[in-house]
This record gives sequence, structure tokens and C-alpha cells, in this order.
Amino acid sequence: MAMHIPSPPVSGFHVGPLYVHFYGLMYVVGITLAVIITQRRWRAAGGDPALVGEVALWAVPAGIAGGRIYFDITTPMDIPHVWYGPLAVWDGGLGIWGGIAAGALAGVWRLRRAGASAGLFANAVAPALLVAQAIGRIGNYFNQELFGKPTSLPWGVQITLAHRPAGYAGYSTFQPTFLYELIFDLVLAAALVWLGHHRQIRPWGLFALYVAGYSAFRIFEESVRIDSSEHFLGLRLNFFVACLMTLAGLGWFVIAQRQDPGKLTAGGQKADSAAGPGDAGAGGDGATVPSGASGQ
Repeated sequence: MAMHIPSPPVSGFHVGPLYVHFYGLMYVVGITLAVIITQRRWRAAGGDPALVGEVALWAVPAGIAGGRIYFDITTPMDIPHVWYGPLAVWDGGLGIWGGIAAGALAGVWRLRRAGASAGLFANAVAPALLVAQAIGRIGNYFNQELFGKPTSLPWGVQITLAHRPAGYAGYSTFQPTFLYELIFDLVLAAALVWLGHHRQIRPWGLFALYVAGYSAFRIFEESVRIDSSEHFLGLRLNFFVACLMTLAGLGWFVIAQRQDPGKLTAGGQKADSAAGPGDAGAGGDGATVPSGASGQ
């Protein structure tokens, strides 16, 4: 008998009268890891790690709201038919592009209030976001969502009848696209960390590559997924969004790499132009960071 990834027996657990969804729990774990990773990277860039938590207090709620708004707009057929349906994030349904856009706007606002460099911070947070997204995909497994076309491959995931899309009731195993994305996210996160340490990446550069790289993967993923979606010209709407964001991210990276901001402090001010290129520090008390060290 062929081996496959089994369908999850439950989607959560009870803590007294409270039912904890694995989907939501995985996002909590992912966000926590993202904050810890960003604190380490921001400290290495000369920033105050306490600022990371302050940014997260604004960016995370904004990201959840933005992700849900994007989901509601692009997949209205999947909104639960109850009065709180548009808000029911615990049942799944967060559009990553809406979440990143709203979270980034809130984060930049908070960073500017603190007088910190948004570009350096964006490079610090980019790999951490990918780790959070990877952990979040585990929650998609427990919700039996974000899977692809039917498959007989050994790593196909078993989906119960209640969760199969219309027209696929006769199939039991499907492409685990949530698993593909989990693996890709971790690989891309590692690649961004490596680039930050070994190449001269300007402020915003790593974040731009995060946008381009993740979106490029979604071009593939959207060609495999079969869950409900709005379509345009016979293709899933998010396929076109992924193509657009891939090009936008690559263009953003090229523009960022052509900029010459001089030496920036983690606080966002330019350092004394007389300082040598090797004078970067790792402290949080006004230490300077060369533009190429922003990914460390």
C-alpha cells in the first residue's frame, strides 16, 4: 500500500471551554520566532532590539487585518456564511500580500516615529518573515487547505471528503503545496541570510528579494492549487498578482542596489562621511552600519 501524508485527525484542542485552533497557534509560534530572529539581526546591525517588539505591536495586528481584507476581496466565496464570517481568521484565510503590505506600512510608520532606518530594519526582518510564513503553513495542514491537484506521489497528502473541492470527491490524495511552500520559505530565508553576510546588499535590498523570491514561487504554486479562487483569463487571480510582485520585487532590488546612502546608523542618520568603510559597529548606541551590512 502506498504511503502518503495522512490527513490530520483534529484541527485543534480544548483548554477548558476554549478551543485552540492549530492554525492560529502556528501563527503565534511563527510570529514569536520572527520577533526573536529579527531582534538578533537588528542588534547585529547596531539597532536596539527592544524596538522590534514595539514595531511588532503595530505591524502584526495591521498585517492580520490586511491579510484578511485581501482574502475577503479576492476569495469572497470562501467567507463563512455567518455574521462574523469576514473576520473569521481562525478558520483560515489570510492573503499574504495584503498582510505584508499592511504590516509593512504600520512598521515603517513606527520606525519613522522612532527615528530608525526602515531600510535597514526591512533587511533584518525579511528572513524572519519567511520563517513565520513557513510555520504558518503547518496550520494550513491542520485546516486541510492550500493543497494542489490530485496526485499518486508518495508524498501526496490525504484530504477528507468534506474538505475536497467540488469535482474532486473521487480523489483522496493531493499535492501538498503548503509543504512545498514551507520548504521553499526556509530555503529562501537561509539564502537571504547568506547574501546579507557575503554580499553588499543595500537597505531594502533583502526585503525586495524576499518579495520577488516568494512571489516567484507563488507563480508555480498558483498553477498547482485547486482551491476556490477568482479567475481572470482562465487563470487564478493570484497568479497574475504573483507575476506582478515578482517583477516589482526585482525592480525594487535593482533600484535599491543603485542607491548610495553612504553609511547609515541603525537610527537612520548618516554617519560622519570621514569614517572609514570598516568602522561599522554592532552596538545599539549610535553604532554605524555600512550599507552593505544591512542583511547581517
